[in-house]
Amino acid sequence: MIYAENVLICIAVPLVITLLFTKDGARRMSSSFLAGMIVCIVSAYISGFVQAVSGFSAEDTSIFLSPMIEECMKLLSMLFCVYVFNPSDDEIQLCAVGVGAGFATFENCCFILSSGAPLFTYVMVRGAAVGVMHIVTLVALAKGMLLLKAYKAFSLAGIAGVLSLSVTVHGLYNLLVSKPGVSSYIGYVMPMLCAIVLYMINGKTGRYREN
Repeated sequence: MIYAENVLICIAVPLVITLLFTKDGARRMSSSFLAGMIVCIVSAYISGFVQAVSGFSAEDTSIFLSPMIEECMKLLSMLFCVYVFNPSDDEIQLCAVGVGAGFATFENCCFILSSGAPLFTYVMVRGAAVGVMHIVTLVALAKGMLLLKAYKAFSLAGIAGVLSLSVTVHGLYNLLVSKPGVSSYIGYVMPMLCAIVLYMINGKTGRYREN
């Protein structure tokens, strides 16, 4: 048994200190990474509470409840960034990457500390599949928000539509890997494929803005 709060303190304190010696993009990245870890632990609290109240099993909670709770919490962190700091398009994406990386890193640390890491394949799955999935869903969420912003459609309905995309990807991943077999292998590969697609889209949109 581990105490996630203790893990959070151990990782967060050095990050907070880095804020004293950095500025601009580096400071925003560190702040977003720290925010991602906080979002992760708050999401875990909420998921645990909802599981206890609803009577769902751990597997059902992971498939049906956790994707909605975690993606909603990520969205709230992004909306806070947008409405409080009024960032540029590049800063919104930087925030998404930082929050996603912080969320994934903290979750992976807690899982490995609680379950151990006896197999290299398990470590690879946690890093290259689960970790990448959290970054992918948030980058997709940021891309959707930027699209809404560009078309002057930044409304509740538009945000709900973007959120539904990230929840669907997250829930589909959890469903695919819930049972061993071919479906789990598809699930393990899916986040990296999505990351490659988003990278290609990001490159094209970047060239479009330059032109």
